[in-house]
Amino acid sequence: MAAAPLAIDLEARVMAVLEGVPDPEIPAISIVDLGIVRGVRAHPPAVMVTPTYTGCPATRVIEQSIRAALDESGLGDVAIETVLSPPWTTDWISERGRARLEAYGIAPPSLEATAVCPQCGSSETVEVSRFGSTPCKALWRCETCREPFDRFKCH
Repeated sequence: MAAAPLAIDLEARVMAVLEGVPDPEIPAISIVDLGIVRGVRAHPPAVMVTPTYTGCPATRVIEQSIRAALDESGLGDVAIETVLSPPWTTDWISERGRARLEAYGIAPPSLEATAVCPQCGSSETVEVSRFGSTPCKALWRCETCREPFDRFKCH
């Protein structure tokens, strides 16, 4: 059975609004491109959100930003539901999101043993610390341009 037109319209409206909500730790990427917005339910109206990490310090700020954006767009009746299963994965980051991470100076997640430097494009890179500027990133350094950079951790 096809989705009702009102449900499709609600999902499109909510997603369009949330495209403008940046991640508080990486403002170059929206919460939609980061993949934490799981979907929209029509009845009762709700947006489903999965945090990148259990206990992520940005979760509360993200929820507040979603609430404010929905309210400002006349979608105050749309609830916010946290969905923990299945857990968020870096596979959910959109291609546009990966490109925005790189443009912002963060190497996107990859299963490759080395990261590609977002400054110069070299793959001559080394991990300096498994712990980066936020829990979801590791600190790397490029051996070619010698610049440090964050790499988004895969999971």
